[in-house]
Amino acid sequence: MLGIIGGTSLLFADLPALEKTTVATPYGKAEVHTGAFALLLRHQHNLPPHRINYRACLAALAVLGVDEIVAFGSAGSLKQEIPPGSIVIPTDYLSVTDIPSIHECSIDHVRPELDADLVRTLAELVPDARTGGVYAQTRGPRIETVAEVEALARVADIVGMTVASEATLALELGMRFAAVCTVDNYANGLGEETLTYEHILATSRANCRRTEKILENIVERFA
Repeated sequence: MLGIIGGTSLLFADLPALEKTTVATPYGKAEVHTGAFALLLRHQHNLPPHRINYRACLAALAVLGVDEIVAFGSAGSLKQEIPPGSIVIPTDYLSVTDIPSIHECSIDHVRPELDADLVRTLAELVPDARTGGVYAQTRGPRIETVAEVEALARVADIVGMTVASEATLALELGMRFAAVCTVDNYANGLGEETLTYEHILATSRANCRRTEKILENIVERFA
């Protein structure tokens, strides 16, 4: 079963008609929209990134029988050659903050990865995307400092606040995971404009029809 995770990049999109259900998990409850596939909106109840109950969200998808996840993530570009409006399908990730785990009382290590087969299929479905690169996760909700952006740019290509946590938990729960990242801004200090949340939302709104089409193609292929 296909699971879709969406956030800011799906905020202005017309989403498929699905039934909203509340799923109880050992880590709390999460709202999931279900039908031919499962759609989880990560910022449910208007939660900022650092307050999302990632364990409940990913566990809810697992409870529903999801075995492969495509996450849509809004990201900032760390490189001048990846301008706002780009789409990136990352092939690796890193985090400079804690990532939650379902293994609180046992020693169990997973080998973190973005699923190579899912990445290849997404690259076919989104031919305009830049395939490859590293997604760096920061804690949020604040935007990264100029110094942090300079440091992250040495090892990563885009920066966001959610995808690394979701990828790791998906692996712990036995689900394949890949991401489609919409680049909504240059990271702090790279662009000429003063970066604000309103600027990020404006870019997301401008590209919402394109995001809808990408979602439609993914659902047609996997669901």
